[in-house]
Parts: sequence; structure tokens; C-alpha cells
Amino acid sequence: MTITADMPPQTSADEPPRHDGMLARLVLGDGSQPRWVRPALLVLLVATGLLYLWALGSSGWANNYYAAAAQAGTQDLKAWLFGSLDPGNAITVDKPPAAMWVIGLFGRLFGFSAFTMLLPQALMGVASVALLYSTVRRWSGPVAGLIAGAVLALTPVAALMFRFNNPDALMVLLLIAAAYCMVRATETASTRWIALAGCAVGFAFLTKMLQAFLVVPGLALVFLVAAPVGLWQRIGKLLVGAATMIVSAGWYVALVSLWPADSRPYIAGSTDNSLLQLALGYNGIERITGNEGGPGGGPGGHGGMNVFFGGSAGIGRLFGPSMGVEASWLLPAALIGLLAGLWFTRRTARTAPVRAGLLLWGGWLLVTGAVLSFMGGTVHPYYTVELAPAIAAVVGISVSELWRGKEHLVPRIVLAVMSAATGVWAFILLDRTPDWLPALRWIVLAGSVVVAATLAVGAHRLGPAVVVLVAAAALFGLAAPTAFSIYNVAHSHSGPGTMSGPSRDSGFGGPGGRGRGGAAADNAALAQLVEGADSRWAAASVGSFAVSGLELKTGASIMAIGGFTGSDNSPTLAQFQAYVADHQVRYFIGSDRGGPPHGKSGPGQVITAWVEQNFTPIDVGGTTVYDLSQAR
Repeated sequence: MTITADMPPQTSADEPPRHDGMLARLVLGDGSQPRWVRPALLVLLVATGLLYLWALGSSGWANNYYAAAAQAGTQDLKAWLFGSLDPGNAITVDKPPAAMWVIGLFGRLFGFSAFTMLLPQALMGVASVALLYSTVRRWSGPVAGLIAGAVLALTPVAALMFRFNNPDALMVLLLIAAAYCMVRATETASTRWIALAGCAVGFAFLTKMLQAFLVVPGLALVFLVAAPVGLWQRIGKLLVGAATMIVSAGWYVALVSLWPADSRPYIAGSTDNSLLQLALGYNGIERITGNEGGPGGGPGGHGGMNVFFGGSAGIGRLFGPSMGVEASWLLPAALIGLLAGLWFTRRTARTAPVRAGLLLWGGWLLVTGAVLSFMGGTVHPYYTVELAPAIAAVVGISVSELWRGKEHLVPRIVLAVMSAATGVWAFILLDRTPDWLPALRWIVLAGSVVVAATLAVGAHRLGPAVVVLVAAAALFGLAAPTAFSIYNVAHSHSGPGTMSGPSRDSGFGGPGGRGRGGAAADNAALAQLVEGADSRWAAASVGSFAVSGLELKTGASIMAIGGFTGSDNSPTLAQFQAYVADHQVRYFIGSDRGGPPHGKSGPGQVITAWVEQNFTPIDVGGTTVYDLSQAR
């Protein structure tokens, strides 16, 4: 492998980022690259844009839960600030609101629709590909950057999440931005760049909480090992990055904590109406230990539904029937390339950029992969989107560096093993859906084996014909994930548990992703009833499943008692009775979700019982409704 001994001394240690043409330089570089680089990058970004923007909005509201919160944010500024599920500000969604801020702003600027809701997600996908290219290019050159960008763009879970309204798209973009800043910080031990890296991770926390911190060990490791200053200076600057991370995440936690609880929505998922408890509990330690009784591999599993919640925990989870097709297509190649790269660079200088890049992305890959593999709580297959940038970067760096050493037998053998492993693993994954494009798995397997054999014995002798080999390697290595990505684009996806590929896009909400509570949204008479209400909340119902779709259809404010699953202690019976007495809630919509799942306690049962005892039921288009303005 060809290794550069030292980091490029491009800026002084504390030079602030320049703003003149900074975006162009960030993506394209300083103009010293070969002439073909910019056209190739332009093709990559245009193709990514076409892939992610094609028929955008065909999935409708995608995840109704977050869509309803985004709509509420376009109707009320407090709902936008806190990420409320409804414009009446009864309760938030179960994640911090950074992603809702972006979607809500797009809705306010361009009008709220399925397309404008998903547009920022697709644009984040294109930006993620561009930023990953730029990050990898700085230390490993444009070829590695282009490979990394292409692999990320064509990873099925990326094509899924960058066209969906879950918070993951923004989190991935912010984490790649953090990696870029850490690369710049490591080059010259820049305090400003390491502070910016911490800031990016902090805002990623405000997108998806502790999941954002999984990349921190990799970011810290590369600076601690490779920054060109003394050890204590490296440690001190890392502490600066940690401080900015805490501040950029903590300001909003402090804002929520200091805001009077009775004038803001309840923090969904928390046990004490606290954002910090939500981060450390439901969205933190409980996801690791499984103590939240979620429907994954831990307590409270759903049996046959387990595939929608990551499958059984263990070392094989990332390759299993639940997560395998999402991001693992090139994972064997990435692991082989990572091991080979670290071995070949073991004697290089501490500041060698190639090894530094492998430490950064390898640390990201291994820590995130280990946590996703062994966490015992609720875990969805699409969480693997956080692995996609690391897999792509490691593949790009290792392939580029091994190809530079193709005159030597060992690098060629490693490349051949990577190609063959990719073909074999793609065959196994495609064989799990044998009726879908049945010939593809055989074509990929045979092509990869031929490429592997050619790499091993003759890559250095092909002369100009080597272009054919490179094209074949790219074709057979990316054909299978590309097919799944195109499938994701061509088919609608909805529901909170959406997955990639054929027979997987219905989520856990039922066929077509309509989900529980879909009947309420389809009830025209019920929609007309709540549209005519002029109270703070037109209606209330237990859980978000019936509420979200009806909110999106009518634009009315509807209270989700107990939040997403009905298990949050909001509102209490006394609070709900006070709302009714003040004429702030007009209707109560009966629900088959009279209580939360997994034996949890919640307000739904007691509020439902009180309503049934004190108000007369009426039938509205087949749905039981209680008029709370008229007691028995």
C-alpha cells in the first residue's frame, strides 16, 4: 500500500474556517485534483439527487407520527420549538425536535405537503454523499472519496431513510459533518475545528439523543493518536471538543428544564416530564439493556414481529434476516479492508493520514456495529443507517490504497478476497428473497468470482484494459445493493418499522403501512366532525396511532393520551377532567388501544373508563365518539 507519512499542513493550528467559496472548496477541494475528478463528482451527486428525489412523496406521509409533529410545527411556534405531536401542545414526540425544526421550516416556507416534508431528507442525503466524499478525499484522495460516496448513496437503508421523515437523515448528515471537522482538526491540531466537531455531535444529539454518541470513540481516537502535537495538548483539545458537544446539546435540555412544565407539552417517553431522563432512559440506557420492555430481542418481544425490531441480539444480528439487507452488503469487504489497512500501516508515522482515516472510520464502524448487535431493547433495522458512512469510507480507503499496491501480490490477493466475499455475501442475501430477480444472485456471484480471480493473477498486467476490470468490479460489487435501493425508491414505505426490499416495506403497521388507527383517518364523517370543533383540542384518543393520521387529514389539533404507545403519564385523569371542564377538549374518540403495551401502566384505561361513565357514546361512521361538551 502507498502511505503518506504525515498530515498535509494546510492551515495554521487555529486558523478559522474561511467563508469565501468555502462550500465549493469543502466539496471540490483546492483545484489541484485531476481534471476528471469534478465531472465524476458532479455525476455522482446528480445521480444521487435523481435517485433520492425520484417520485418523492409517493410514500405519502411516511411515518405519520413524525409527520403530524411536523405539521403541528407549521401551525404553532411552541409546537415547532418542542416538537409537539399536536398544535395544542399536549405532548411531544419521543425524540428531540431538531429534525422537526428542519421539516417545519420547509413546511412554513413552501407549504406543508408530503413532498415538502420529505424534500429536506432527500437534500440531506445528497449533502451527506458530498460531505463524505470531501472527508475521505482529504486523506485518501479523490478515488477513495468517490468510492465512499457511491457506496453510501447506493446502500439500501440510505435510500430508504433519505426519503423518509424519521430523524435519522439529519443525524447522519451531522455525524459526517463531525467527521469532516475532526479530520480538519487532526491535520493541524486546530482548536476551532475540534470545537466545530463537538458542536456537530451535540446537534446530532438533539436529533436522536445517545445514538449520536456512538461515533464519538472513533472521532476521539483519531485525534488522540494522529494529531501533530504532544499528548497532553491532544487531551486538552479533546476536552474542548467535549465541552462544545455538551454545550451544543445541553442548551436545549436546559431550556426544556427551565421552561414552566404547565406551559409546555409533556416530554413523551420520559417518566418525569424531563428531556434528560428521556435521553438517559427510554432513548438511552434502556435501549441497551432492554429494560423498557420493548418489542425487540429483549423483554416483551413480539415473536413473529421480531424481524421488524432487529431480530435476536448477538454477533450475527447485522447479518441476520432483519438487518442484513439494510447495510451489510459490503460489510465483509469493509472488515477485511480495515484489517488489511491497519496491518499494512502498522509501521507508518503516527500522523500518517491513511491510518488515521482507518482509525476514524474503523472506530465508528466497530463501536456502532457492536452496540447495534448486542443492545437488548427496542432496535429497528433502519438504525443501521448510522453504519453506512463508515462502511462506505472504509471500503473507499482500503480499495484505493490496495489498488495502488497492485504490483505486489498481497494487496492483489486482499482485493480479490474482498471481491469474492462481496459476491458470496450478496448471493446469500439475495437468496433470502428467491422469487425476486432470481438471476441477479447468480450473475453477481459469478461476476465477482471472475473479478477476484483476475485481480489475483493479472491486474498488474492488463495495461489500458484495466479500465474494464475496474468497471466490472464496481458493477458486480454494487449491483445487489443498487437493486434493493431502486426497489426502495420505486415502492412506497410507511409506518414506524419500515424496512428495505421486497416484502419488507409494510413496517409493523400492517399491509401497505396503513397501520393501526388508519380507519379513523379514513372516516370522512369523523374528519368532518373534528374539523368543525373550535376548542384547543378538537378531540382526544389513546395513543398516537389513531391521532396522527386524523390530524394530518384534517389539520385539527388532537390529543394523543399517553403519547406514542399510550404509556406516558400524560395527561393524568385530573388534568384531563380539568381540560374537559374548561371546554378545551370537544370529543373523545374510542380506540382499541385502551392501554399501553407490554403490561405498562398508562392513563388510557382510567380516562376511557371515566369518559364511558359520564358521557353518551355516538356512532360516527363506524367509530365510537363521545361529545365531551354534553355530560350524561
